[in-house]
Amino acid sequence: MTAAPTSRYVTRNPDILNGEPTIVGTRVSIRAIVSQWRLGTHAEEIPTQFPQLTLAQVFDALSFYLDNQVEINEYIERNRIPEELIHPVVREALQVK
Repeated sequence: MTAAPTSRYVTRNPDILNGEPTIVGTRVSIRAIVSQWRLGTHAEEIPTQFPQLTLAQVFDALSFYLDNQVEINEYIERNRIPEELIHPVVREALQVK
């Protein structure tokens, strides 16, 4: 099966992350970009975390997220590390309670 573009820079390919939305030509998931944004990283700074991305790709990913929040939030929740598996030192550093 081939990739299915959903916007200019967002696609779904069943061979990459089981069809989870990613940036075209990469394995960077929309979930990963949104997670950085939710941590307070400004959109303009996200390409420093993912140097293969352009700012246009980041903004398209965030736009896709805003139109598909329920779906992307489900991916984020499915990939969340359970709190009991987080080392206490890391938990304290992240202020996870």
